[in-house]
Amino acid sequence: MGFRDLLRPLVSAGTALSLTSLALTIDNARRVRRPELTDIPTPESLSVLVPMRDEAETAERCLLAVLEAADRWPGPIRILVLDDGSVDGTDAVLARLAQFDDRLDVLTGTAPPPDWLGKNWACAQLADDAFSDGVYIFLDADVAVEPHAFTSSFALLRNTGLDLVSPYPRQVAIGVGERLVQPLLQWSWLSTLPLGLAERSSRQSLTAANGQFLVVDAASYRRAGGHAAVHDVVLEDIALLRAIKAAGGRGVVAEGSDVATCRMYHGWREVRAGYRKSLWSAFGSPGGTLAVTGLLCLMYVLPAAAALFGSRAGLVGYLAGVASRAIAARATDGRTWPDAFGHPLSILVFTGLAVDSTLARHRGELEWKGRPIEVRR
Repeated sequence: MGFRDLLRPLVSAGTALSLTSLALTIDNARRVRRPELTDIPTPESLSVLVPMRDEAETAERCLLAVLEAADRWPGPIRILVLDDGSVDGTDAVLARLAQFDDRLDVLTGTAPPPDWLGKNWACAQLADDAFSDGVYIFLDADVAVEPHAFTSSFALLRNTGLDLVSPYPRQVAIGVGERLVQPLLQWSWLSTLPLGLAERSSRQSLTAANGQFLVVDAASYRRAGGHAAVHDVVLEDIALLRAIKAAGGRGVVAEGSDVATCRMYHGWREVRAGYRKSLWSAFGSPGGTLAVTGLLCLMYVLPAAAALFGSRAGLVGYLAGVASRAIAARATDGRTWPDAFGHPLSILVFTGLAVDSTLARHRGELEWKGRPIEVRR
């Protein structure tokens, strides 16, 4: 039996799995929740909470968009921004903007307590100064919201009876490194998470969220323990939704390209640094990382490689991956062609980033914006 004969069952298995994932992508693209301009429920108190650390380049764009969206809010609103020890002039930008609009309240953060991660502590401080009731919106500084973002996202939360919704902003990707990696963010949950079941289920494994834009019922947030419940978790957004589920609540990721836009990283160097700090924790353990990346390579890399050598099954598997990627891009207002054709390469780059992050964690080299990330072994 030759080497190709040994690989043939693996190629067939990978193709079968990629076809299954394609079917799920199609179903999710049809059913995914989207904030829409619709009848707004009875107005409630809204707290918009924005942590910032070294965001001088994005702070003004972010907050001017927030203030414009706040103009459309029909009830009480509080806009809180926390300067988390910035050293790049963010404080001066925030002071100038606060003089421009008295709805903007700028807080000065304190150093994180032992065992707390920086962003989690910043969000906890913001929540402590927010309204005690109503709805909280946690927003990252590199996000620009549309004028109707708050009203339509609030309507989605209340009209569905959910405790948390996470409208996933449209991800802007420029340059080869960004275009290879960033589209995998939305594709990952559209192709693997049954959204209808995830919305109804209390199972914490059926969870996806994005801390760039989180809309959460204030009472549910506090009942779940707030950010104190996830104080040492790198992927605090997913962990927060899991805590809310554990406390009896429900929540789901939504498609938010019509309400917000985000460019997370500028160039390959920032892409690598950003994923290095957190990707090690995405799959629970080094063994989990190996299992997930190995499965992705089985589904999307091996069939594509086999197709180059004339495998029909491999060609079907490759095209299924391309179709899944293209459908996810179309559903989230991303770039469809020609990027979808490079899906196997995206998976290989993602695998490399996961390995790099895992090794950095093992060596104690994790950091973000000049602050070391200390994690429990």
